[in-house]
Amino acid sequence: MVQKHRLYQDLSYLWPLISPPGDYVEEASVWAEILLNKLGDGPHRILDLGVGGGHLLSHLKCANQATAVDISHEMLSLSKKLNPDVIHYQGDMRNIRLDQIYDAVLIHDSISYLLNEQELFDTFLTAKHHLRKDGVLLLGPDWTKESFPGTTVMHWIKETAIGELTCIEHLYDPDPNDTTIESVFFYLWNESGHLRIEEDHHTTGLFSTSTWTQTLENTGFTVTEDFFPRYEGGYGGHIMIGQL
Repeated sequence: MVQKHRLYQDLSYLWPLISPPGDYVEEASVWAEILLNKLGDGPHRILDLGVGGGHLLSHLKCANQATAVDISHEMLSLSKKLNPDVIHYQGDMRNIRLDQIYDAVLIHDSISYLLNEQELFDTFLTAKHHLRKDGVLLLGPDWTKESFPGTTVMHWIKETAIGELTCIEHLYDPDPNDTTIESVFFYLWNESGHLRIEEDHHTTGLFSTSTWTQTLENTGFTVTEDFFPRYEGGYGGHIMIGQL
């Protein structure tokens, strides 16, 4: 059986090497500006659902009072190390309920791991449950149907503490009639003169902008959009904004 999502499990130590915190500075400035425009001067109470390794949050926590949630124990450990001053909880963004209210809920690219409209709706209800009146929900999906490039092979080469690390991704859509796409990753690095190769598979969701908008509106949000420069390979660049 193919093991999925190893980057968030036994290979989680590769995440800070493949996508280091410094890569998120520009995007974080966009998210911070949206919070300022929507909520006024901070600090604000923010809840980061699906925080992952905490790389985006590391640039937002200083000006805000942050709480973080992730389903992966391994990724929470990374985020706690990077953000020791942030409260962390292990939980599922689709159903977690904390006894706290926030000014904003942030869901970065982890939102891409929702695979159908029901999971979107459930997660938006989670956000709504934790938001004050006029609170803001920010979403950063990797792709929409409109931005998805189709079958693509991408690669990155990083000089890291474990040597030269190459990441290769084969991104494709095996069934254009459903709401999921597939990525096959290969991680290659020279480990003491030996080329080590690890394989990883990820299934993520793919929805049209109209589906994002309609589902947010069905949950009670007023919707707007913003944009920032895409990452290498075309990832991201699109922020969906919901406000109660």
